[in-house]
Parts: sequence; structure tokens; C-alpha cells
Amino acid sequence: MKVAFFIAWRYLLAKKSRQIINVISAISAIGIALGTMALVVVMSVYNGFDNLVKGMYNTFDPDLIVKSVEGKTIPNLQVFGQMKEDPRMAAFCPVIEETVFLQYRNQQSVATMKGVDSIFIATSPLKNHITSGSFNVYFGQVEEAVVGRSLANDLGMNVAFVDPLWIYYPRKDAVFFPLNPMASLKREKLFPGGIFTVEQRYDASHLLIPLQTARRLLDYKDQVSHVEIRVNGKNALKSLKKDLENKLGPSYKVLTRYQQNETLYRMMTTEKIIIFVLLGFILVIISSNVLSSLSMLILEKKEDIAVLAGMGARPELIRKIFVMEGWLISILGWATGMILGLLICWIQSRFGLISLPGSFVVTDYPVDVQWVDMMLVSLTVLGIGFLAAYAPVRSVFSKAISLAYPGSSLGVSR
Repeated sequence: MKVAFFIAWRYLLAKKSRQIINVISAISAIGIALGTMALVVVMSVYNGFDNLVKGMYNTFDPDLIVKSVEGKTIPNLQVFGQMKEDPRMAAFCPVIEETVFLQYRNQQSVATMKGVDSIFIATSPLKNHITSGSFNVYFGQVEEAVVGRSLANDLGMNVAFVDPLWIYYPRKDAVFFPLNPMASLKREKLFPGGIFTVEQRYDASHLLIPLQTARRLLDYKDQVSHVEIRVNGKNALKSLKKDLENKLGPSYKVLTRYQQNETLYRMMTTEKIIIFVLLGFILVIISSNVLSSLSMLILEKKEDIAVLAGMGARPELIRKIFVMEGWLISILGWATGMILGLLICWIQSRFGLISLPGSFVVTDYPVDVQWVDMMLVSLTVLGIGFLAAYAPVRSVFSKAISLAYPGSSLGVSR
């Protein structure tokens, strides 16, 4: 292997009798470098956006959520027993969630109401995303609402205003009267206490209110829509989920954050695979230049092949020389592309040279270099490079020998 590498390296650096071979080899190396760099940068930027989006959802969605399979609500919290005191739980939050009708001044909207308790307010990461006001559903004895920014903008809401926010919901078993439609609705009055922003889906449709207010509005006694659980550490997540499923039985389902947004996560994974496959296909096309330059080199070096054979070199060694040279072109391109790609990612993450157009949560393109992806990129590029080098040697080697020295048996392995 050392002899094959030494001779291949000399061939790679030596000046060829036909300048076009050098040009094609240089184009191949540059193309592979650019393709590798594109893979590194695009995958890292995609990972940055992936983490950004997941971080937004993680802010609003809990680690685990427990729902009833049979009905819309959990009748009471007694079914959980002492599980609420499990040390693996960072927070156990009963939640009432329902679609309601809102009115603020002369503006109206439909939104998703979440009734939450003091534990939710104290432990939710949402408190770090308040843009106006405070993350509280009580101001003394006054009941307040924390509203998504887009929903607040649609309603013309401002926490500095003293106008109340009215929440409407149909009464149970109420008869609708066209002459007096409001008689069939219950309503609650709150005041805007804070405005949050995490992700457009939540910002445009969600508001948080006190759990007791939600119970009054929906005529609930001990019922809750579901229970949200935040876990102490990732290692406890699977074991806690399994224990909850075993203790609660088939009447309840315990969903992880991935299961709560399964479609989103699958879509993001599929997009990443598609991007990788498309850029890999471009690399395959670029690597075809290696096949051309190596085929021409083998024909040019047919006299050297005969000399090596005369010195006792076996056909396998001669093949390895040319395979190694073709692969060296890909290795040089890969190494250059990796260095440039990682350098660009470091500069972007350090200085944020390229900004996102328009208004977004972050101002610069996010970058996250994941070494698993870098290993996959390396294996892909080097694998494509090896195949591009092996193909012409296998097809052209024997032909070059037979043309230079008819009757030679070098093309046949011993």
C-alpha cells in the first residue's frame, strides 16, 4: 500500500504530457471541494433552523402530556395518586384547553384558551419570551390573560390599556335564541397582563388565563383537558413515560414532545434527507470528471505500466496505484471543502455576517455543526470518490495493456 501511495502521489503532482489531464484533475478537485463545502454549510444551516424551530416548540409544549382516550377531559386528578410527587417530575400542571371567542374593544377573534395554574407560570420557559407586560395570570386579585403577539395585534391589544378582554363560550344545554344570541353564551372578563412570542402558530391563536377562570367559563368542577409534565433531565423521560402508562392503564395516553408534533418532526427529517440526497447527486456528477482524467492518465502511462510489470509488479499493485491517484483527487477536494465549509460555519456563528431577510425571531442565519452529519458527509464524498476512481481502472486498465503490448497477461489477475 505504501508503494502504491508513493507512486500515485508522484503521478498526481507530476506534470502530464497532455495538459488537459491536469486541467480536468484540477476541475475535479475544485468541484468536489465546492460540493463538500456546500454539503457542510447547507446541512449546518439546516440544523440551525431545525434547532431553532424545535426550541420554539419546546418552549410551549411540555416534555410529556397525559390525555384521556375515552373522553375530552380527565374527570379528576385523583387517578394520578402519588405519581404527582415523583422526583423525576419538575412540574405537574393540570390544564384546561378549549377554543373560545374573544372580544377586545371593537375587535373580535377566535382563539385557543389555556387555563393554567401557578406551577405552570413558575416553571414554564414561556416566561423568557415575554415581549410586553409580565408572565402572570393574576395581578393581586385581578385576573389577567397572557396573549400571543400576533393575536394581540389582531385585537389591537396593549397591556398599557385598561380595556377588558371578554372571553365567550357556549353554555351547556343552552337553547339558542336568534333575538338574543348572547343569552346562550357564558363570558369572563380579564385584563391583558402580558404578550409572548415564540412561534407563529402559537402567537396567532393562544392565550393563557387562570385555571379557575377557565373552570367557571366551561362549567368544569374537577375536570381538566389534560396534564402537562416537565421532566428533570432527558434520561428520566422514557422511564417516567413507561411508568405513567403502566399505572394509568389503557384509558389514558402519554405523549412525548415528538408524538405531540409527529408530523412536524417527520417533515423536518424528510426535508433534511432530501437536501442531502440532492447535494450528493450533484457530487456524483462532479466526480465523473475523475473518471475522465483517470482514464486518460492510464492510457498515457501505458509505458510506465509495462516498466512496472517488468520490474515484477503484480497487476493488483498497478491497479491500486491508479485507484489511489483517482481517490487522492477526491481526498484533496474533500479536505479542502471540509476546511472551507467549517470555516464559513464558524465565521457565521461567531460574527453573523449573513443576515436573514425580513422580520424573524433571529437576525442571522443560525448554524449548528453536528459531527454525525460531518462524518456522514465525509463517508459520502470519499465513497463517491472511490467509486469514481475504481470504475475507470477496472474498465480501462486491461484495455491499455492490450493496446500497448498485445498478448500481455497483465490484465488478468494471478
